[in-house]
Amino acid sequence: SAVGILVMRPVAMWLGAEGQMLEDCVVYGNILLAGNTFFMLQYLFQTFLITAEKPNLGLGFTIAAGVTNMVLDLLFVGILHWGVAGAAWATILSQAVGGIGPLLYFARKNTSLLRLTKTRFDGWVLLRTCTNGSSELMSNISASVVTILYNAQLMRLAGENGVAAYGVLMYVNFIFVAIFIGYAMGSAPVVGFHFGAQNHPELKSLLRKSFVILLTFGTVLTLLAFVLAAPLSKVFVGYDPELYAMTLRGFLIYAVSFLLCGFNIFGSSFFTALNNGLVSAIIAFLRTLVFQVLAITTLPWIFALDGVWFAIILAELLALFVVVFFIFYKRKQYRYM
Repeated sequence: SAVGILVMRPVAMWLGAEGQMLEDCVVYGNILLAGNTFFMLQYLFQTFLITAEKPNLGLGFTIAAGVTNMVLDLLFVGILHWGVAGAAWATILSQAVGGIGPLLYFARKNTSLLRLTKTRFDGWVLLRTCTNGSSELMSNISASVVTILYNAQLMRLAGENGVAAYGVLMYVNFIFVAIFIGYAMGSAPVVGFHFGAQNHPELKSLLRKSFVILLTFGTVLTLLAFVLAAPLSKVFVGYDPELYAMTLRGFLIYAVSFLLCGFNIFGSSFFTALNNGLVSAIIAFLRTLVFQVLAITTLPWIFALDGVWFAIILAELLALFVVVFFIFYKRKQYRYM
């Protein structure tokens, strides 16, 4: 948080913010960074709650945090008119609900499998943990870099309208992809448990059922995106016919990626659960950075604006080949097939 606050202004300027946009970036970013620990705790404890066999409690904390955010947004922004500062305060206070709540739960006697207690420092375990989670680190860093590239290409090809259209797609993408991320996070402790217990029949069953579930969800979400493309575009940008047409076309192309991305998200998480951080990191690195950078820097020169929307499809398709390769390549080592 401290480092982020110190570099917020120069980084915002480097990314092209100026004038009022720069001031809003600094205010919003500094407040969010000040509460970053709450966000980290909220994210971390979701995994612990699943491992402790309390997934419903984790869902409850998440819903409570989300409702808190909505209520405080209405209060701080809609009623008190605090602007971007109000939106930022609403976010970190909601993250405090999601982060401190589980902390208090595990700090006292409870009915779960886990409880906070005294321990000793184990640098080796922490190092292995960080190494095993390197794929998730890479995914988040890559997402930021790729977003910058997408915005740069859209500004070049379509100006502010292109960035606005991309923003609409990201709102929908966050919701749809969250379903796959949730399944990957929820299934990882189960995969890890059966791997540790050398319960190979269960690993086979989990992998087979997961592929069926991901294919089903991917198909449903893709069809749902096609159906909702027009009404959602109308809700967000219906005030501008040109922007609406651009957003709708981008939406219909981008929707195909939902058929593919679930397998790639699960594939990276699956190998993390098997304690193979290297393979997981390779999948994440190629999917979220290499393939997307390659696609977003080349396709727009061939297909113009459509190339921006096709970029995610090409990146996910290439990543799927990598996932399939490693699934077959490692099948004898982990005996899940």
